[in-house]
Amino acid sequence: MMKNPLGPFAMIGLLGILLAISLSGVGLYYAGQDHEEVPGENLTDPEEIYASNSCIACHGGNLEGVSGPNLTQVGASKSKEEILAIIKNGAVGMPPNVIEGEQAEIVAEWLSNMK
Repeated sequence: MMKNPLGPFAMIGLLGILLAISLSGVGLYYAGQDHEEVPGENLTDPEEIYASNSCIACHGGNLEGVSGPNLTQVGASKSKEEILAIIKNGAVGMPPNVIEGEQAEIVAEWLSNMK
């Protein structure tokens, strides 16, 4: 007696269809869930924005400069607009858009007052 040669392929196909249906159900379930905020996304305090981005790695926890320049008196030599341009466009060793949007404006204002 010969076995049906298509039996294993039919079984694999059926399992694939069941798997696709079950994963679709899981996806639909999670699509309706509320997602958590990205940490730091809605910060408005300039010091918190500075600390939550990668700024602190190069400019230090006290703005003293590590591998990046010291920012403790940056407002004495640069205006808010110049600081904002650096945040948006980057500088030597600094990538552009480390901070974006309204948060970039807040940090630029804060740093411009460092004199």
